[in-house]
Amino acid sequence: MEIQYYGGNCIKITTKKGSVVIDDTIKALGGTSPAKPTDVNIHTQKVEGKLPATLLFIDGPGEYEVSNISVVGIAARAHMEETAAKKVAMYKIACDDIRIAVVGHIYPELSESQLEALGVIDVLIVPVGGHGFTLDAIGAAKIIKNIDPKIIIPTNYADSKLNYPVPAAELFDVLKEWALEPKETVSKLKVKAADLLLDKAQVIVLERQ
Repeated sequence: MEIQYYGGNCIKITTKKGSVVIDDTIKALGGTSPAKPTDVNIHTQKVEGKLPATLLFIDGPGEYEVSNISVVGIAARAHMEETAAKKVAMYKIACDDIRIAVVGHIYPELSESQLEALGVIDVLIVPVGGHGFTLDAIGAAKIIKNIDPKIIIPTNYADSKLNYPVPAAELFDVLKEWALEPKETVSKLKVKAADLLLDKAQVIVLERQ
């Protein structure tokens, strides 16, 4: 399995059987869309406007399976939502014996039922830009503690090449708040189940493609 980062909360997961693109609204921020017609296109919140043609489009709760990739959408409360209404989704994506959680711009307090639906997670993809738009370092840390993944991939942090709706926190400041050093910075993360026998969680920084 390979994981690549395209800026914002946009991630592409590629396996031998298929590919999943997450939150591909990157063109609106000045980035390049990675979506192809053969990809599964997943969004953590409802999107408007024309979207690229893909194999399957998912933007809410439910259970899906395509190209030997299992996707479970779990209802969640939006980050700045004042009520407990669950209007967005987070996802558990499983393939090649690797379980990935993508949480998106959600409220940081997860319920027991949400954590149960996620189950054991190997890789957590979590936004950290804060400033009222998405999770900040403290909110993301709460989610990391509750989910307890082996690998943490931060997203949606400051990038001078992208036009975020509001300024995003610098990744350096987020890592300082966490008191963590990234294990490595790579353009593409290659993950095998055998690589996940770790004593403690590691932060991996992905270079934007």
